[in-house]
Amino acid sequence: MALPARGHAQTQTQTPRQAPTPTPTPTPAQAQYDIPAGPLAEALTRYAQQAGVAITVDADKLRGLRTQGLRGRYGVDEGFGVLLRGSGYAIGRTPAGYLLVPAATPAPQASAAPADAAMLPAVTVTGSQETALSPGVGFVARRSAAGTKTDTPLAETPQSISVVTRQQLDDQKPRSVSEALNYTPGAFTALVGATNRYDYVALRGFIDSSVDNSLLDGLKVLGDPGSYSSMQVDPYFLERIDVIRGPASVLYGRASPGGVVALTSKRPQFERAGEAQVTVGNRNRYEAGFDVTGPIDDNGVAAYRITAIGRSMDTQYRHVEEERFAIAPSLLLNISPDTRLLLQAYLQRDPHGGYHGAIPSDATITAAHNGRRILRSFFDGEPGHNEFTRTQRMVGYQFEHAFNDRWQLRQNFRYLSSDVTLQQVYGYGWAGPNTLTRYYSGANESLDAFIVDNQLQGQFDTGPLKHTLLFGVDYQHRHVDGWWESGSAAPIDAFDPVYGNAGLSGLFRANIDRKLEQTGLYLQDQIAWERWRLVLGGRHDMAKVSNLGFGAASRSEWDGSKFTRRAGLVYLFDNGIAPYASYSEGFNPSGSTARDGSLLPPTESRQVEIGVRYQPPRSSTLLSASLYDLTQDKVAARVLSPPYYQPAGKVRSRGLELEARSRVTDKLSLLASYTYTHMRYVESPEGVVGNTPYQAPQHMASVWADYLVFPGFTVGAGVRYVGTSWADNENSLKVPSYTLVDLMMRLDLSRISASLKGAGLRVAATNLFDKTYVSSCAGLLNCYYGEARNVMATLTYQW
Repeated sequence: MALPARGHAQTQTQTPRQAPTPTPTPTPAQAQYDIPAGPLAEALTRYAQQAGVAITVDADKLRGLRTQGLRGRYGVDEGFGVLLRGSGYAIGRTPAGYLLVPAATPAPQASAAPADAAMLPAVTVTGSQETALSPGVGFVARRSAAGTKTDTPLAETPQSISVVTRQQLDDQKPRSVSEALNYTPGAFTALVGATNRYDYVALRGFIDSSVDNSLLDGLKVLGDPGSYSSMQVDPYFLERIDVIRGPASVLYGRASPGGVVALTSKRPQFERAGEAQVTVGNRNRYEAGFDVTGPIDDNGVAAYRITAIGRSMDTQYRHVEEERFAIAPSLLLNISPDTRLLLQAYLQRDPHGGYHGAIPSDATITAAHNGRRILRSFFDGEPGHNEFTRTQRMVGYQFEHAFNDRWQLRQNFRYLSSDVTLQQVYGYGWAGPNTLTRYYSGANESLDAFIVDNQLQGQFDTGPLKHTLLFGVDYQHRHVDGWWESGSAAPIDAFDPVYGNAGLSGLFRANIDRKLEQTGLYLQDQIAWERWRLVLGGRHDMAKVSNLGFGAASRSEWDGSKFTRRAGLVYLFDNGIAPYASYSEGFNPSGSTARDGSLLPPTESRQVEIGVRYQPPRSSTLLSASLYDLTQDKVAARVLSPPYYQPAGKVRSRGLELEARSRVTDKLSLLASYTYTHMRYVESPEGVVGNTPYQAPQHMASVWADYLVFPGFTVGAGVRYVGTSWADNENSLKVPSYTLVDLMMRLDLSRISASLKGAGLRVAATNLFDKTYVSSCAGLLNCYYGEARNVMATLTYQW
């Protein structure tokens, strides 16, 4: 469970019992509004949410009526008047809020309602504005900034975006961001099986979209995917997760073609609230966390939030643990009506980073090696040489200033430092009928990085065209240094392991020094004309990468620039259907080194996408479908032992993605997805043209449902299907498909006793039937067992 949602729209039906009477309440102060043209009922609902007032309307009488929208600074009554102009209706005010009345009735202070008002069903909308930062309503979010860097309705964004809402995070309680995306179309989250050390996610089949393609509050997290210094943010600290599929370089610079994962932090609120929770589970899982927020003063100037968590558990592998302690304080300052500053920090310590190894396919997928399969609990390392500790520190701010009602300036900044220590013995290939060859890796790294993004946003009209213009300049710098070491270790019996004799030999240590700098200038114009929405964008990036790699005799460097483009068009039908088409480009400077130590060239990508969204007016439903054709040039492939990268040619991914998020009834909420990915090498120096890359399943599907059994008791269940994938690029062996079942039950304990008000109990299981399966392989010698059953119970108290 999480804090009570703030920023939700709450809708209920009621029948007014008396005519409105004048109320001497003064008109609220003016505020800035941006309500697009469209159906009148929907515009009024959105306006009431933004204004923070209640309005009672007869939705049936407004069917077919449209408004030209509202943009600018208005008082509440004045804004209603603009929206209702020419509709035949005016606004009246009652003690309970605002009410629509025929234009012939005195307005805006109506003294009487129409005669039939008491007989008509009405809709009351209360709550504050839903924004791109809101947690969503149930499983549905209507707005996002991830695809445009501006607060834009999803229906007006010409690119595939899925939003994991706070409700979904609460229901499924993932312990990593990648696990949080298990029910997201286009996302393959089982790249390394049961490991939880990094947030591996492949989007649209591209495995290099893992680790480094995360955003936190609009800024790159700035880990280094070529080293061990890749960062994580725990899902408990997040309000929502937006998944953008397809190239996003026009907004964010270097990026994988598959897309990016945009994380939004919990923010301070001016309403006092808090929660504390404890979790216990199998494999000795113990977890505790708290989340408190509220105002510091009585004038709405400052608010704070402090979120913290501690977790310890055994993994499914022998002799391996996970442990984490994290805290995130933040402070929001409303310096003036037009100026706001949010100060943020995130501190995390992972004393034990879990398991990160693999075993051969002929003793996991098959028993071809000697007629036996290795147990999924097998640990190929050494207890005395198994260490992964990570300490990460992030501090930053988000600054906003409105010059007037049309132009505003934003500056976002973050500084990151981390320290990582590694000792790992791992198996790679067979030494004998029962024994695995083993190697040793060690590392000690420090990372320093910062990023700043300056944005100027303006709104203006050119004739009938309404523009939202965004101009930005961002700069990022990342530096990793330290040392790596490697060597050989004694073989181990994979079927009857005996530990305590690592037998390390041939140790070699060398310094590493990796740097990246990137400066980007970007321009975007969102143009609205009647029902059409056009997005045009371009960006020029200048990047420099340098690398003193492990054992390299000299430093390798790449210095260059790239211009990327984007265009997309949406048409908004009155019934909520919004088809779109888009073109986008991407690039990603490589920090990967070839066998001779030289840097590989940057990858480049291009995508054409068509799709459609359907959001029925006044409903909690979002349906979406997309078809795409995505190509990446200059692909790099990793060779695991000895570790280096090599050019792999060109890859093309074509696919279909379907998603449904809906509150079907008052009791049933549903999310479902289907993914079809047709991925092929179209150029390959290794001679695998026409083959499918490994770790790219062709079919994936999932469904999750929440059902309110009775007031206070909810049951949720999900099914996840992952189709077959290839174990290697030569397509010599397939990884079998698998289906997993998850379960959740949530009980409001106040239903048992009034003295337990605010307390709740959640019991959940992932992989409910404890299925043993291979999640994927990165070559025939590197296969990963999937996560075994996890069962947990969480007791939460909210106030």
